[in-house]
Amino acid sequence: NYRYTERGMNDMKRIQLSRDALYRGPLILVNALYGVAFDRPETLTPVAENVLLEKQASSLLNELMREIGGWDSIVPVSGWRSMAKQQAIWDDCLRESGQEYTRTYVALPGHSEHQTGLAIDLGLRGEHIDFICPDFPDTGICGQFRKLAAKYGFILRYPPGKEAVTGIGCEPWHFRYVGIPHARIMEENRQTLEEYTEYIRQFDSPVHPCCIRIGGRAIYVSYVPAAPEETVIEVNETAPFHISGNNVDGFVLTQWA
Repeated sequence: NYRYTERGMNDMKRIQLSRDALYRGPLILVNALYGVAFDRPETLTPVAENVLLEKQASSLLNELMREIGGWDSIVPVSGWRSMAKQQAIWDDCLRESGQEYTRTYVALPGHSEHQTGLAIDLGLRGEHIDFICPDFPDTGICGQFRKLAAKYGFILRYPPGKEAVTGIGCEPWHFRYVGIPHARIMEENRQTLEEYTEYIRQFDSPVHPCCIRIGGRAIYVSYVPAAPEETVIEVNETAPFHISGNNVDGFVLTQWA
């Protein structure tokens, strides 16, 4: 979704991003206002049988689980869902549990994070696991997972006290991959993805970015508004970088010093 163009001065390189790139990347905001643009992500890989995640999210989730020995006690309940699957879950929950419960814990079809391949529901292994609201306590192995989640790029997507912001009830089991360093920044600021999307807009120039240090290395984050057709972003070609659309109005540029 983006390509290099001519090299600029001082090791800077221009990148042209298509309009489609606005709707892709680990920082896309999906909620009741902003739906998913593509029904199936380009790179899906199994986390477990019948549970798929975007490749990078799956890789880092497995790294986290290896660190804590998590898969012995934690079950991947639900990962990527197609539009048809999300519609079926919505319809079933509406029929069995009513409108209030469904709207609290199930996203509208076309507006579910599960359709991005970046979200996963996790549950504590047990005889019975609730598919909609799996048990994932704050203690034990689940507590260890929570403490390390941001280190591997994951956030608790629907935390308590933020229901009015996210439009979804508190879901202690629902984790979303947003990448590094964004999960760390959001955790430190106690921000939801909605709040982070708004927060990062103030850093609207690579010259005045948001800066965080991880492991002694500086990482710079800035926002670039999307142009009507193609958006051009200049990056330093001598340093690693990543660009993600936000699914709303622009792009987030992340550069490692």
